[in-house]
Amino acid sequence: MLTLDLTNQPRWHDLAPGVRLQLRPLTTALMVATRCDPAVEAVPEDVSDEERAVAFAKALARRAVLAWEGIGDADGNPIDPSPEAVDALLDIWPIFEAFQLTYVSKGLLLEQEKNVSAPLPSGPSAGATDTVKPALKRAKTARRG
Repeated sequence: MLTLDLTNQPRWHDLAPGVRLQLRPLTTALMVATRCDPAVEAVPEDVSDEERAVAFAKALARRAVLAWEGIGDADGNPIDPSPEAVDALLDIWPIFEAFQLTYVSKGLLLEQEKNVSAPLPSGPSAGATDTVKPALKRAKTARRG
């Protein structure tokens, strides 16, 4: 069953020991705005999927982060979120991974909760292309032991 959170309130997400972010809900509007972000649109087409994912995650985080705890400057003084600080935070590999796992992927879990019925020939996968060439000949039957 799909459960709806009708409050649509920001939530705190723990990304590392002592580090947590208050994030906006991952809504359609937020995802669409991120896709249209100038930094995302400026990513060249020939870059790797990983580089594209980093650009998207940073653009999403810049929009989603409302507050944070446990993050400071080089002198250990707490700092407020800013676009530059958010980008620097996501440059830390464990933080990037935690952001992807606790925030982005949870928002995308709905994709995995779809109906498990086989696709219809006339359905949305009707125009899909094959990913593997057909076998040239039948496989041999296994020997009986």
